[in-house]
Amino acid sequence: MWRIFVLVCVAGVMQAHWGSACATAQNVRAEHVAAAPGMAVSAFAPHENNAASPRVALVIGNGAYGDRADPLRDNAPRDAEAMRDTLRALGFDVILRTNATPRQMQQAISEFHRRLRAGGTGLFYFAGHGVQVGRQTLLIPAGLDARSPASLINESVDLNNVLQAMHTGGFNLAILDACLNNPFSTDVTFAGPALSANTLVAYATAPGGFAADGMRHGVYTNALLRALDGASSQDFSALLERVAARVRDVTGGDQQPWMASSLTEPFRLAGNVHPASLMAVNETDHVVTLRSRGILPKDSSEQYEITFWNSIKDSNYPADYEAYLKAYPNGRFATLAHARIDRLRAAASNAPATAPAPQAARPTAPTAPIAPASAPPQERPRATPTPGASAAPATAPPAASVAQKPATRPPSAGESRDCATCPIMIALPAGSFPMGSGTDDPSEKPVHHVNIGAPFAIGKYEVTVEQWNACVAANACPKLTPESNANKAAPARDISWDDAQQYVKWLSKTTGKPYRLPTEAEWEYAVRGGTSTAYWWGDQMRKGNANCKDCGDPWHKEGPEAAGSFAPNPFGLYDMNGSVWEWTADCWHNSYQGAPADGRAWENPACDMRVIRGGSWREGGSYMLSATRFKYSAGVRQSQDGFRVVKDLK
Repeated sequence: MWRIFVLVCVAGVMQAHWGSACATAQNVRAEHVAAAPGMAVSAFAPHENNAASPRVALVIGNGAYGDRADPLRDNAPRDAEAMRDTLRALGFDVILRTNATPRQMQQAISEFHRRLRAGGTGLFYFAGHGVQVGRQTLLIPAGLDARSPASLINESVDLNNVLQAMHTGGFNLAILDACLNNPFSTDVTFAGPALSANTLVAYATAPGGFAADGMRHGVYTNALLRALDGASSQDFSALLERVAARVRDVTGGDQQPWMASSLTEPFRLAGNVHPASLMAVNETDHVVTLRSRGILPKDSSEQYEITFWNSIKDSNYPADYEAYLKAYPNGRFATLAHARIDRLRAAASNAPATAPAPQAARPTAPTAPIAPASAPPQERPRATPTPGASAAPATAPPAASVAQKPATRPPSAGESRDCATCPIMIALPAGSFPMGSGTDDPSEKPVHHVNIGAPFAIGKYEVTVEQWNACVAANACPKLTPESNANKAAPARDISWDDAQQYVKWLSKTTGKPYRLPTEAEWEYAVRGGTSTAYWWGDQMRKGNANCKDCGDPWHKEGPEAAGSFAPNPFGLYDMNGSVWEWTADCWHNSYQGAPADGRAWENPACDMRVIRGGSWREGGSYMLSATRFKYSAGVRQSQDGFRVVKDLK
């Protein structure tokens, strides 16, 4: 698996002194800089690059950070509005947010992802402040208190999340007009996000540099808007090179734009920008301040660590101490921070069931719910469960009352397990159901009748870390990523489709039974559990039924809960909604037109993109729907991807 590391460094956001200078670049390894001046940048495949291919852009401009004298306050929203007008003229469907709060940014990213699920070109633009902490590039929402560094780390948007939302198989472009450096350290040697296929990230400035503002726009954005005029005939790589050259010229070489790319073929924009849309950028490139898009605390790094610690030392939120450890992994208060985290989590786990437990983490901005929270659940008539299914109560118990079941417990009546470390299996009878949905997502259409002609058994839980490690011990599976798989009762993750195939091959050989991944049709048949509603419990999100960002406690942003922590569906299956995305056997197709009607896997020669289903703990409720589907490259490991197994019954 290839990975291209991106270095990002421009000035970060902290405290009330918003106008200080960005740090000077130092210790930057040359092999990490993805594009020097004059470097050619390739782009997406020509056959995707036409007017009929969907184009979606998310444009965010944040300037409301508290200092009314900061040029960024007005320029960043103006940048975003000008980019919106220009991109619309180029045929993009644009989502615009200005001075967006954490919740508004997360909602916009979710909407961006939904519109891109059918494929096409995705473009993300951000103007505002940012910070680099460890491997995270954090984009700062409006309205955050710079005097609370823990909230800046916890509530900012990770660039990785945006890139994951964009990864739909088409051309993906991210443009950051921001200063991004680490205000907690003088070390500016950073590794940026690993890029998925066909992705380009363009930065307004080089690692350790700064981004300048003009009279009405950022200098980089102003140059980009001008270059986009008449862009239909231009290769995008040449366009970005001209933008970088203009910025270097205007700033006397003080600002050095750069880029990182995993693109392989030329890309040209279609459509023309009407001159009227560029009236806002017909200004001279007068530089007002070279450091307006980066802000450093006026304290020294040593003093600022004390400032950070003093701001959280009395907190009851483990996430605050985790934020400190991200900024200062070997800091002077690191041992104390670890002790505080252990104490708070122990107190939460020992709290009486009847008493409200202390919060395990500071609340984060959830994804927008499908319907208003005040709307009562409106269930369609529930289909009669297929005989033999383990029916769940009509009203699922809250998550806190569902006992966590370790993966090694004995099977219950009607369940089976072929070895001590094998998954527990539940037999499902043959049956039929309508697959897909009538939503505005073309990949879920047309709704078609599928007949599952033979019974099969499916994992009661997703394959857990403990079960995967049995395959590792037999030298048949690769080792899991340690930091993502510390809890042996949690679902195994950071697993590719190819990895999952190794596991089912080993399991079949070990047990002598025909194990495999579920087909997409079998998976949807199983998740619905005889229901026809949006979720198996009804048409509205109901807390306590899934492990997701806005599905209720327990929830931790670091990873999914232990298998079986939430209510089972009517077939007695756990965590099919949320927890981790689950691989299926099928190749990805953009719609169900021509899909098999007998429940078998839908294959293609030389298939690379495979179907994943069910959402994960990191997404909101809109990803948990029974019909929601997505795709991912079969050979790529991703921290939200896992699987469950199926066994043929003879």
